[in-house]
Amino acid sequence: MAGTLWLVGTPIGNLGDLGDRARETLARVDVIAAEDTRRTGRLLRSAGITDRPALVSYFEGNERERTPELVERLREGADVALVTDGGMPGVSDPGYRLVRACVEAGIDIRVVPGPSAVLAALVLSGLPTDRFAFEGFLPRRRGDRQRRLEALRPEDRTLVLFESPRRVEALLRDVGETLGDRRIAVARELTKLHEEVRRGRVSEVLAALDPDAPLKGEVVVVIEGATGPGVVDLEGCVAEARDLVASGMRKREAAHAVAEHRGVAANEVYRGLLDADPARSARAGRNAGGTSL
Repeated sequence: MAGTLWLVGTPIGNLGDLGDRARETLARVDVIAAEDTRRTGRLLRSAGITDRPALVSYFEGNERERTPELVERLREGADVALVTDGGMPGVSDPGYRLVRACVEAGIDIRVVPGPSAVLAALVLSGLPTDRFAFEGFLPRRRGDRQRRLEALRPEDRTLVLFESPRRVEALLRDVGETLGDRRIAVARELTKLHEEVRRGRVSEVLAALDPDAPLKGEVVVVIEGATGPGVVDLEGCVAEARDLVASGMRKREAAHAVAEHRGVAANEVYRGLLDADPARSARAGRNAGGTSL
């Protein structure tokens, strides 16, 4: 008879969050597939599991090769627990391939729910929790990240993202430019000694970041969804920005100034300024005319 794959949620910081059922499951399975065997070893010792099961590594770099090995162990009757460094397996962490392979092989899969950085940050954010969308990590390259944010602009559900502490400032700047000065929460080190949640508008949280004290630890960013009927007075915003340009301000600076207090995307205002520029329109017309008879 085939064994069972157990998907076990583990603490995202505080080891005391390991539940009784998770502890019992980890103590009785034959194999634990762990994202980091050293970290899981510490967790087992903290849980008082001394006669521990076999530990094998299962992380992004070996997930493809290790999956068939684990499926074979399961077919032979071994019970396998899958854990990550913290939270639920498969949520922006290794696990999907193994679950999919077990589904295809007809192997029984059970879940032992546990802590989740996604849900912890969401409920701490102070933003609507009735509907939300989890986006995981956005692309690292700025252009790709901005395009993804642009696609998310009409989304009215609360957005939850993971981000490296080194890229939080860059992400927030892109959020402000693309989505507008929305309400956000930046949560880090959840359940740990230095747990911190910063709340406010994008501009407020950015202003509060200390360049001499960069963020550390794992970070979750929660962003307010699009609000209202989705109709923005873009013409009014562009007109206001045009007045600022006439007074001597550069177009991009004017777009940011209007976006900050209107709560719209600076990119939209800037594009509106460019489209309304007579000189730009004239150049476009000459270019078009030069290619026709």
